[in-house]
Amino acid sequence: MTFAVFADGTANLPGSLLGEIRLLPSEYTVDGVPSEYTGDIERFDTHAYYEGLRKGVSVKTSLLNTGLFITYFEPLMKEGTDVIYIAMSSGISGTYNAAVNAAKQLMEEYPERFVHIVDSHGCGFGNGMLAVKADELSRQGTPVKEAAKILDDLVEHCCQYFTVDDLNFLKRTGRVSGAAALIGTTLNIKPILYGDHTGHIVSCATCHGRKKAIKRLAEKYAEKRMDLEAPKVYISHGDCLQDAETLRGLILAVTPDADITVCPHEPFSGAHVGPGMLGLFFLGKER
Repeated sequence: MTFAVFADGTANLPGSLLGEIRLLPSEYTVDGVPSEYTGDIERFDTHAYYEGLRKGVSVKTSLLNTGLFITYFEPLMKEGTDVIYIAMSSGISGTYNAAVNAAKQLMEEYPERFVHIVDSHGCGFGNGMLAVKADELSRQGTPVKEAAKILDDLVEHCCQYFTVDDLNFLKRTGRVSGAAALIGTTLNIKPILYGDHTGHIVSCATCHGRKKAIKRLAEKYAEKRMDLEAPKVYISHGDCLQDAETLRGLILAVTPDADITVCPHEPFSGAHVGPGMLGLFFLGKER
């Protein structure tokens, strides 16, 4: 290991992908009751979480603050270890800026050390797949500054497309208007959303019905994918495993040798997209 790799709960990583990645604790409240997520997503009771959202519980998420980053990064830097942190998109959270502030303070105090914050312009596996790549680079002995450049360059190739089942969750966070949510729900319109090159979530298509939306996700993969041997593909779902398996089958029809990870979607952005969220993440020619 040439440097330490940090991520947090928004990275959506199951234990099988964590490797040497260090997860920072992430906090949220459920109907005002504090909760903390620190482990892998497969150990989290996602069914109970999304069932609560279906029943109307209120979930509020918190960004990670500068002090937290200093607390976790500084002991390693004192020992002579450099750090790379893969951050949730600066376009949807202030966590990235908090991490940058921590890195600046720490490198002023420890000028011989290097801390790099990657703005993933993503969330869920959108930053998780970069954390997995960072872990691979560290294990391979890649120098930290070289790894930082590789990761920054990969950001523009990290494709992330998703659809939602209930537009009212997007309405609550201002992604769609109340009128659009009402009309979309009435007409069974399902949006296809993606993280653009600025890290903001925008709509790129609409479909009539869930089946067409799932098919459209697979079509996006066919359009954007790189021609790689055994490409890594990640699928996350808001308590809708059957739909995730359907999407998995469609991806395998395009690339039979794809290495596909399917797991529940993390609770932080999950609170904003709701039950029935279905996301597809992969390296593509462009976002």
